[in-house]
Amino acid sequence: QVQLVESGGGLVQDGGSLRLSCAAYGLIFSINNMGWYRQGPGKQRELVATITSGGNTNYADSVKGRFTISTDNAKNTVYLQMNSLKPEDTAVYYCKIRVPTYDYWGRGTQVTVSS
Repeated sequence: QVQLVESGGGLVQDGGSLRLSCAAYGLIFSINNMGWYRQGPGKQRELVATITSGGNTNYADSVKGRFTISTDNAKNTVYLQMNSLKPEDTAVYYCKIRVPTYDYWGRGTQVTVSS
């Protein structure tokens, strides 16, 4: 059974930093790509950042220059370093791991940025 374990969320002040982690357990297929998504209050879930198995990254315009996605392939873990956080970054953050034919989602971790 595949399980995604997220950690690192919390409460931080405007301008602060947090680092999210998402570790995947039980995978038997190779990972195609990994990513982070978020859903703010009253909003739809949106892409934050993705990274392919080859290391190519993609970021939402709203986080470019502030967030960095990275992986530890040996540990099947994806990270999201978030700097210069803003109140509008407040959301539940979800990791997603894509293997051939299927997407696995984490349960989400809350990030709250106070002004």
